Amino acid sequence: QVQLVESGGGSVEAGGSLRLSCATSGFSNRCVLMAWFRQAPGKEREGVASKTIYSTTYYADSVKGRFTISQDSAKTTLYLQMNSLKPEDTAMYYCAAAERFKPWNQVTSYPYWGQGTQVTVSS
Repeated sequence: QVQLVESGGGSVEAGGSLRLSCATSGFSNRCVLMAWFRQAPGKEREGVASKTIYSTTYYADSVKGRFTISQDSAKTTLYLQMNSLKPEDTAMYYCAAAERFKPWNQVTSYPYWGQGTQVTVSS
C-alpha cells in the first residue's frame, strides 16, 4: 500500500523559512516523478515543484529562487525547502508521486497523494 506522509508545516512570519518533508513507502514500481502541490482556500491546486528520477527539477515561476525540492539518497523522503516566504504562499501543501512520466504540474499526472500539511505565512 503506497503511503505519502507530509510533515513540517506551520506558521511563520513573512521572510521566514520552513522545510517540508514527505516520507514515502509501499511503491511496488519505481517512482519516476515526485512533486509538491499547494492549494489555498477557494483556489485550484497548483504545482509548486517537481523532481524526476533523473534529478531534473521544475518550479512554478512564483517560487523560483525561493523554494528548493530535494530527496534523500535512498529516495524515500522528498523535501521542500521554502525560504523568503510570503503571505501568498499560505496554503495546504501536498506531496504527490507518479510511476510514469507525465506533465509535472498537472494534478491528473499523479495517482498518489499525501494528506497535506498546512503552511501559514503572516505579514
